[in-house]
Amino acid sequence: MSALAVVELDRTTSEGWDKPAKPRELGTVAGLRFVASGVELAAWRGGARAWWHRCGANPRAVHVSEDRLLVLTDSRDYHAWGHLGPALLLDLRTGDRLAELRGDRAAAVDGGRFVLGLEGYGIFETWLHDRDGALLTTWHTYGHYVPDADGVRVVECDRRSPTASRLARLLPDGELERGDRLRNGQAAEPVVLPDGTLVVLDAGVLLAVGHDLRAAVLAEVVDVGADPWQFWGTVELRGDVLVVTAYEHVRDVSVFLTHRVRYALTGVA
Repeated sequence: MSALAVVELDRTTSEGWDKPAKPRELGTVAGLRFVASGVELAAWRGGARAWWHRCGANPRAVHVSEDRLLVLTDSRDYHAWGHLGPALLLDLRTGDRLAELRGDRAAAVDGGRFVLGLEGYGIFETWLHDRDGALLTTWHTYGHYVPDADGVRVVECDRRSPTASRLARLLPDGELERGDRLRNGQAAEPVVLPDGTLVVLDAGVLLAVGHDLRAAVLAEVVDVGADPWQFWGTVELRGDVLVVTAYEHVRDVSVFLTHRVRYALTGVA
């Protein structure tokens, strides 16, 4: 990771929330292409529909582990948890529902198992569920999950001010390995480079995070001053170019600035 660097190519700033619409296609895994339509999820193989499942809420993300599929959904109705819908565990081959779970973010691990997390109302938890949905382990952490050969790394996300979020790793029996602290409790979902380095947007700063949970600064994308809670964003990898988008809350809930910066990656293993 020490040789990794970025070179700014260009940047733009525009008024308004220039956020792309949610995709209807949720990805292709194990030869199946998953397409959301309203509250339904269809799995297509080639030009033929293999199965469809009525989720009862809008599918927004899918995760696959062996012959199991976890579907995260958004409710059409606003409630105490916002628009959080159920997390559905399905049989990948048939689309049959095996269990209805709860969580906002997830990742697939081995053996048809998944980690699933939720934050809010005193909850800051990550749960490991087996292939049938049974609860195996609980950790006191939540955020973006990145499985690797050493377990699952977590870029923590809380809603505290000041934040207590850190880089972490899930260990057996509910224990955690703690790494460097973060400045913002709502860091962007990281990009994973081929060598396993994570690129994280934290409080306007682009970080490179190694397997040792240590962070090195790559670039300052935008100056957030003393109010990092007014900024959030995304990081995408397009070929060997990082596209970083930072949204700035300016005056009220309907006024934003969108900062978009492209960086060339150098020193990638």
